[in-house]
Amino acid sequence: MGGFLESSAAPYVGMVLATTAQVGLIIISKRAMATGMTNYTFVAYSNALAALILLPLSLLVHRSSNRPPLSFLLVSGFFSLGVLGCLAQLTGYTGINYTSAEFASAMLNLIPGFTFILAVIFRMEKVACRSSSFLAKATGTVVSIAGAFVVTLYKGPQIMTRQASSKLHYEHMEIPQLSWILGGLFLTVDCVVSSGFIIVQASILKNYPAELIIVFFYCFFAAILSTVVSLIVDRDLSAWALQPNIRLIAVLYSVSVTTWCLHRRGPLFVAMFHPLSIVIAAVLGTIFLGDVLYLGSLVGSIIIVMGFYSVMWGKAKEVEVIGNDLTRSCESTSEKAPLLSITDEQDRA
Repeated sequence: MGGFLESSAAPYVGMVLATTAQVGLIIISKRAMATGMTNYTFVAYSNALAALILLPLSLLVHRSSNRPPLSFLLVSGFFSLGVLGCLAQLTGYTGINYTSAEFASAMLNLIPGFTFILAVIFRMEKVACRSSSFLAKATGTVVSIAGAFVVTLYKGPQIMTRQASSKLHYEHMEIPQLSWILGGLFLTVDCVVSSGFIIVQASILKNYPAELIIVFFYCFFAAILSTVVSLIVDRDLSAWALQPNIRLIAVLYSVSVTTWCLHRRGPLFVAMFHPLSIVIAAVLGTIFLGDVLYLGSLVGSIIIVMGFYSVMWGKAKEVEVIGNDLTRSCESTSEKAPLLSITDEQDRA
């Protein structure tokens, strides 16, 4: 029984916990910004702490003897990751501040679709209209974007709420439609930039397969950039005051569990749990923030999830086809070798 839990059930439990931790980060950051902490300082502190932790860890894991040499081109790539990551985090937390946790969790499921679009634009994805995997990814992308329009532009009647007298709940109830749309636009920018981040990171990993060092430089540059932006935009130094910061613990916990599950099951397995965050966010947001669940958010989230799984199915089908082609190639090579040997022997005779 213990072996079954270790080999089969544990990764699933781990991903549920990681998803819950990520949704908890959205909720905690929203509460922190409601008390006066800006998204600029939050992003700066988070990346600075992550960089401090990753520096010794990356040097320990990737020793100088087996570490690829750094070049100006690579450092420029790391800086590009920092710019994209900083922009994604700033726009993402701004969007969260304008909307709800459930809304933000639903919108983040657009990332695979936008990644597919950018891959087609930059010719990293072949346009094969007769391929079932390509059609599934293209259809899923269109469906996901349609769901995002529903979530953003249509609220509809309330279907779930928690009666509370807190000021935070009252303020959320009074969020106008314009703020809802503005938050959706910020979250859409977050998804597009995050998709670009994924593509740039994948290209860098091909030339520099030292993941921890790449993540360290990304956090390092993101911390510097967000600090500069914060000092320019928000000159109130009181926003930098640190209070008990449980959200950073949630970040580290989520990253560690997600990394472990990536190692055990692969990135596709991790991605399949993303829609679960919508359900968790709806429940936790209602309990801890007094968020209101609207019919438009529910319908739009369902449409986004349908598109998300269509994109993921297409990706899984593509991986399966590539694997089958490699298997056939190996089998054909092994079958041809004896025939050539026989022919050579006959020629000699």
